Amino acid sequence: KMVASKNDFEKIYNMFSANIAKKLDCGKICAPLNNGQPACCTTENAIPIVEKEEWKLLKSRTDLWKRFKPFDKASKKIVDELPSDTCAVECKGASLCERDNRSLACRSFPFFPYFDSKGTLLGLTCYWEFEDRCWVISNLHVVEKQFVSEMIRAYEFLFKKDGDQREAFIDESKRMRKVFSRRNEPIQLISRKMEYLMILPKSKGRVIKTDALSFIPYKPFTSDKDYKKAIKEEGKDPKKYSLPKRPTTNF
Repeated sequence: KMVASKNDFEKIYNMFSANIAKKLDCGKICAPLNNGQPACCTTENAIPIVEKEEWKLLKSRTDLWKRFKPFDKASKKIVDELPSDTCAVECKGASLCERDNRSLACRSFPFFPYFDSKGTLLGLTCYWEFEDRCWVISNLHVVEKQFVSEMIRAYEFLFKKDGDQREAFIDESKRMRKVFSRRNEPIQLISRKMEYLMILPKSKGRVIKTDALSFIPYKPFTSDKDYKKAIKEEGKDPKKYSLPKRPTTNF
């Protein structure tokens, strides 16, 4: 069985370091809805999973990370069901982040490589389970081209080294099609050429080109009113926060 080595993950880190967005810190937008922490930086929301070879690399570079200890039934189930060549980890938190020592899962969030039913990599889509907590999923217009190209290049390198990783994302893409077909919603994608695509539900995978502002935001990011209401429900002062203005036309 082929697996990516510690050195392979070092190469992946070197080729994939771009920020999702240059002009804003998206973590500050979602933090009021997540006990003051960015949605992607707390194991209460997302538990980083790494290959054991990646774990070796992280341990050799930094003391930022440790093995994740389950804190409830749900997190114990996640850990118990992990493949034997992976492990769950956690870092010291967003305030102590070392950007060069982020895991591949951290660098990618909330995106994953999307494959169509024929096994073709079409581009990047988002882990839909986080659409109510991650602002970026509702605002794909902020995503930088450099981030998209670096992420796709890094994962294509990984897939050459580890076919199981590719199969895992093919399965995740298949699961997404089932979920969005039931919801009767299009899947939103960014292609390697920075095209915005929609895969229409119940259409045998029909893909149409669109623009980023045609993607419909998810609650509570649908309006400033909805956002402030959600913050109030979290027990925070809604007057201290507001959503960035969405552009009215594409760039």
